[in-house]
Amino acid sequence: METPVYATFETEFRVRPDDIDMFHHVHNSKYFDYVLAARYDQMERCYGMAIEKFMERGYGWVVRTAHVDYKRALTMGDYFTVKTGIESIDEKGCRVSFVITNKATRKVCCDGWFDYVMIDMQTGRGAKIPADIVEHYMI
Repeated sequence: METPVYATFETEFRVRPDDIDMFHHVHNSKYFDYVLAARYDQMERCYGMAIEKFMERGYGWVVRTAHVDYKRALTMGDYFTVKTGIESIDEKGCRVSFVITNKATRKVCCDGWFDYVMIDMQTGRGAKIPADIVEHYMI
């Protein structure tokens, strides 16, 4: 059986003053925010399936597990890209990998993955991903 292939997309951001911690670089928790903001943007702009469309169908996505490997810091005013892509999809969730890269240096700041679970908004419990959604994410 052939392994499915999924697209990857990029979103550009700039480090804001409220992202900076007492060490004068981006606080580690902000990298999670950057990935979530990129996914929100890419779901609508790139996949053509905004989170609101899931909600209209009674579904939502929640993070079950997140892994981040920090390599180098972003600092005030840096422009950076967040590249994300679905690595795999199973019955109730998916793994989204990401890479955050400093635009000026072209060096990876961090990378990792998030495991998302689709939930039924009525019950708050895991839901099976409908086949049309799985197909929508394939290349």
